[in-house]
Amino acid sequence: MVGRIAAVVMSALRPCRRYTQVMQACVCCGSKGRTTSSVLWPELVSEWRLSPEEAAYVERQQGFHCISCGSNLRSMVLAKSILDFYGAREPFADFIRDADRDLAILEINEAGNLSQFLRLSRGHHLVEFPDVDMTSLPFATASFDLVVHSDTLEHVPHPIAGLAECRRVLRKGSACAFTVPIIVGRLTSSRAGLPPSYHLGGPEKDPRTLVHTEYGADAWTHVIRAGFQQCRITAIDFPAAHCLLGVA
Repeated sequence: MVGRIAAVVMSALRPCRRYTQVMQACVCCGSKGRTTSSVLWPELVSEWRLSPEEAAYVERQQGFHCISCGSNLRSMVLAKSILDFYGAREPFADFIRDADRDLAILEINEAGNLSQFLRLSRGHHLVEFPDVDMTSLPFATASFDLVVHSDTLEHVPHPIAGLAECRRVLRKGSACAFTVPIIVGRLTSSRAGLPPSYHLGGPEKDPRTLVHTEYGADAWTHVIRAGFQQCRITAIDFPAAHCLLGVA
């Protein structure tokens, strides 16, 4: 059954071999200058069992970036998801500087290049995983207006419990916006029983980057299973970049 579902998803993707038009200006800072750099390495591609097409869109997600602020597609789609939730149309840098938006923001690990903008908010609070356990956050219930994390959840041993904690510390009607690397032609699976895989290259393997979950097309179900009322999916340059946003 799983193989059949994956085949259906992949057949839907075949007409989309060309990437859709990426946004004309950086969502984060408004600049129009973009470039790309190489990010993936052969060991990770092999461990992740990526096809050439999958490796190409993951490479684009992580390596295509703004020359001015450094934000890649992963950070841009995270910013766009938050802007859409608040009905904002300005660049994320202007949105976060707006003094009228006195948001209490919890950032779990630095959210890529978006972190440079999040820290401009007076209500910003940064914690580092795994120094702070994402499944047992040291904050009171309903403390924040926004929780943000980027490519962190796949490193949490119990990701649904981590999302449930994000929901607990949010005020009703507020949101948790996050990215995970999604391989759209697969279903989400655990790496339990497989050789260890890390999201940083080099001979020294940082245990904080050990992958516990490989996310696929059903990643949104973790948001609902964690107790959120809604899960909104934002995409830029499909199938390269996606953000999931859970509404508490």
